[in-house]
Amino acid sequence: MQFPESWLREFCNPALTTQALADLLTMSGMEVEELRPVAPPFSGVVVAEIVEAEQHPNADRLRVCRVDAGGFSKDGPLQIVCGAPNARVGIKVPLAVVGALLPPAEGENSGGEPFEIKTGKLRGVESFGMLCSARELKLSEDHGGLLELPADAPLGADLRQVLSLDDTLFTLKLTPNLGHALSVYGIAREVSALTGAPLQTPAIQPVAPRDDARLPVRIEAPDLCGRFSGRIVRNVNTKARTPAWMVDRLARCGQRSVTALVDISNYVMFEYGRPSHIFDLDKIHGGLVVRWGRAGETLKLLNGNSIEVDAAVGVIADDQAVESLAGIMGGDKTAVSDDTRHVYVEAAFWWPEAVAGRSRRFNFATDAGHRFERGVDPARTVEHIERITQLIIDICGTPETVCGPMDDQQVNLPQPRPVTLRVDRAAKVIGMPVTQADCEAVFTRLGMPFSESAAGTLSVTPPSWRFDLTIEEDLIEEVIRVIGYDKLPATPPLAPIAARPLDEERRSGHAVRRLLAALDYQETINFSFVEQRWESELAGNPDPIRVLNPIAAPLAVMRSSLVGSLVNVLRHNLARKTNRVRVFELGRVSRRDASVMAGDLTVAGIAQPQRVGGLAYGAADELQWGEKERLVDFFDVKGDVEALLAPRAVRFEPASHPALHPGRSARVLLDDDGREIGIVGELHPRWRQGYELPQAPVLFELDLAAVLERPLPRFEPISRHQPAWRDLALVVPDGAGHDALVGALRADPAGHVRDVTLFDVYKPAGPSTDIGAGERSMAVRLELLDADATWTDERIDATVAAAVARAAEAVGARLRT
Repeated sequence: MQFPESWLREFCNPALTTQALADLLTMSGMEVEELRPVAPPFSGVVVAEIVEAEQHPNADRLRVCRVDAGGFSKDGPLQIVCGAPNARVGIKVPLAVVGALLPPAEGENSGGEPFEIKTGKLRGVESFGMLCSARELKLSEDHGGLLELPADAPLGADLRQVLSLDDTLFTLKLTPNLGHALSVYGIAREVSALTGAPLQTPAIQPVAPRDDARLPVRIEAPDLCGRFSGRIVRNVNTKARTPAWMVDRLARCGQRSVTALVDISNYVMFEYGRPSHIFDLDKIHGGLVVRWGRAGETLKLLNGNSIEVDAAVGVIADDQAVESLAGIMGGDKTAVSDDTRHVYVEAAFWWPEAVAGRSRRFNFATDAGHRFERGVDPARTVEHIERITQLIIDICGTPETVCGPMDDQQVNLPQPRPVTLRVDRAAKVIGMPVTQADCEAVFTRLGMPFSESAAGTLSVTPPSWRFDLTIEEDLIEEVIRVIGYDKLPATPPLAPIAARPLDEERRSGHAVRRLLAALDYQETINFSFVEQRWESELAGNPDPIRVLNPIAAPLAVMRSSLVGSLVNVLRHNLARKTNRVRVFELGRVSRRDASVMAGDLTVAGIAQPQRVGGLAYGAADELQWGEKERLVDFFDVKGDVEALLAPRAVRFEPASHPALHPGRSARVLLDDDGREIGIVGELHPRWRQGYELPQAPVLFELDLAAVLERPLPRFEPISRHQPAWRDLALVVPDGAGHDALVGALRADPAGHVRDVTLFDVYKPAGPSTDIGAGERSMAVRLELLDADATWTDERIDATVAAAVARAAEAVGARLRT
């Protein structure tokens, strides 16, 4: 909500400075997001009239003007050289006299210093000042010519006073419950309650009808529209020009001027928070019907969009077609134009529940819908139509302009429901003593009728413009808001503190974050709702959990994997020319699970485990002189996973995953209990091409609960005997895996094979006497240890022979000769 301070002070003018007023609004719950002046500082700019304009003798695009600036031109009109295309005799424009200081010019060379006007020569002709455009004064971006001022602007007057430029624009960031503050009058009403300054409520006089014509209106949906008011106004001049004062106020509310009728409707909306609509009466066929839409009906809106409505959308229709989207936007068919002569002015009360969310269905938002879905005062529709009618007569009226009688239909108005406030409860929640008199004073200032229902208990009836007061806590908030949050004492909280022992066999999520950061990954945080494409392609989930009310059309389903989010982060970075990306995320995923029961932290039928995922792309290391640059590969990320899970041993088995390369991906299993805890691998070439990635990233995704497990170390005494080492070259089939071979060698019943390490793999390029086709040599080092006895060569040979025999049985290995 944006508005000028001067307009607010016309309704309520407390003895506060601009900054103090902003602080008051913020502390009352209406956060002032921005304060900025209407115009930047400048001086020496006055109103002047061009009395002569001749062609420059030495330049085709320049004119030599003589201007009358009142008291600033004692020796007669001033000579000004000007290149504006609209410089002509008879118009009043801003004149920066010699010595004037203008806002600094744009560009690096301006230095941010004011620009001083001096006497100068342009193509040999002297110029004693400068005629200004709106852009040169930083009033707008319009640079099409000189800023033309009203004809009644006094010559020589300071431009800042003529255009009221010493004003401040307030921008409020209002929460959804503050619909009553979406107008200048509504904010003034709050300021009056907060400060005690009198509220100036202009008297709106009824416009006497001079015509008996009525437009038939029928309300078929009371749950959509509770009140519908309207009247006919005939013989209006739609080509009339909007007054400058209205154009300025609309501009300072962030609304551009359109036409006089549209501007009048918008002006009253910003003034009193009342959205309204003006129909071209001659384009309405028969009467109007307020009802819910019907499947298959279409409507072309004022913004040019054509939409299809259904039974969940409210509409205003005539006898032939739908004419308006109820509470949101009018239709193109009945829009007013320069040819319009007779209009129908409508103001209604639309139930907030019937308007909320409808705009998002059609991918646009309007000021009217923004207000109606929060609640607009149903009690003042007639008064606001009277206000609009009078403005139409004043601005667009002709001698033949007449208006018809007011047609006001009330079918289903909200009934105020009293809310009970217990004074003792208010004091307890607020945290400081509050008396019943304090509460009564607050409700009196807010215009809320109340009565004492019992000792220390007040029954408060919310006014017609407050839709947010439904429970006792709402009233308590009003009490402290008006009394002032700054009155709250600085009381430290008192609560019992019980120490909770930490589980030594479990580390925290922050420890996992720090470890991943040490491995050169950066944390990213993503939405839990993602594109459906990611789920079907990267998670293999054909039936994801859908979001009932997505914030954006693409973010329509809940993610069951972190892979899609990480790939999207990679694409975001690549679009910004980042060539090396290493990111991780700790987050929840959602998947269907019928075994999950409803609870305080669970939803029936939906499992929401936490996962940790990472992605590495680009060079394996930062650019350096000591190592050649190479791309990150599967084994780099496999090593990161092992480091993340250390000291727990893990093993990897070939796996198939919808997002990963079938030959470069593996399941991650815990070595001690064989649990599968995740996946690691390179992105599938199909998705690398589908998501337009120059190279394939390597990803991992693990169950966070398993990653957080940290088994305590088991201490053993140091052996009194030395270990022995033996290196073996084993010939195995190409299909024999590392884990199978190492597992067979280590499976010593006596436990004397302490460790097995692969240190070489050899496959001859051509025929070999000891390695056949389809075979390879794997060299391993065995560490042997017997804690109870010293090794002898005979025992070592027997242990090695038994290990080779196990390997031969398990994978077909034999000693290489």
